[in-house]
Amino acid sequence: MHSVGSPLHWIAFVAFVLAMLALDLGVFHRHAHAVKVKEALTWSLVWVALAAVFGGLVYFMFGQERALEFAAGYVIEKALSVDNLFVFVVLFTAFQVPQTSQHRVLFWGVLGALVMRAGFIAAGSVLLARFHWLMYLFGAFLVFTAIKLWREKPGEAPEESPLDGKVYKFLARVVPTSPTLDGQRFFTVQNGRRLATPLFLVLVLVEVTDLIFAVDSIPAVFAVTSDPFIVFTSNVFAILGLRSLYFVLADFVQRFHYLKPALALVLGFVGVKMLLMGWIKIPIWLSLSFICLTLAGAVLLSMRRDKRLARATAPA
Repeated sequence: MHSVGSPLHWIAFVAFVLAMLALDLGVFHRHAHAVKVKEALTWSLVWVALAAVFGGLVYFMFGQERALEFAAGYVIEKALSVDNLFVFVVLFTAFQVPQTSQHRVLFWGVLGALVMRAGFIAAGSVLLARFHWLMYLFGAFLVFTAIKLWREKPGEAPEESPLDGKVYKFLARVVPTSPTLDGQRFFTVQNGRRLATPLFLVLVLVEVTDLIFAVDSIPAVFAVTSDPFIVFTSNVFAILGLRSLYFVLADFVQRFHYLKPALALVLGFVGVKMLLMGWIKIPIWLSLSFICLTLAGAVLLSMRRDKRLARATAPA
């Protein structure tokens, strides 16, 4: 599958990402500390600004169509990744991970997610180039996922504790683990034995969570662009901003009451777009407009709902 990105573009982008990650962990978060909302909001705005600048570069180098595809891919991935935050909140609460260690888990979780997604995108690009009919399979899968998500109750959080999940039970059985945390370490030594700490189990569960969500989000981005470079860069920018977004939204992410119905509409839309692509080509600007309006509407409706509830429960 043809990509607008030359080998030099790929190398430059990966070098930029690695430099930003090194700056993040080696300078700004060299010492463990609880990330405050103001700091997290600043970093969130930085990543959004960097994504906007990159989108401008895409427009300048490759034209309006590719720039709109990047924007649509970024918005889709960003919106779907917000659902990850529900799981992160549950994981950190269940394992009683202190705030000072949460950034470290998310940092390495994001790094692992980038590697996994790069592999997913590379495999998807090769498969779609050889077997175009897979687009229709992806489309049907997204429609199925949308229907399943639509049937869930709005604002519904996962009922099962991670401690009761099959993945955790399997890890606890095969990975020798200490019963307590050891600072920010993923591994520790006790009585001469090298053991994983509960923080390592949380990291693995974060990676598994991203793997599950990537199964939905990457085909969704392929629905708006078939260019591997655009798919990868939009994914990377959305994921890199996920850590700081977590610390901004962690306290009130469950207030997004209408987020899941909105995500269901988005997934259903891109799934139908995939299924009809052989007969009807939906312009990228229309796709981007629908996605943005749907998500903005969900946020506004959620805010109005919170205000109504606040007025109803306020003392007379």
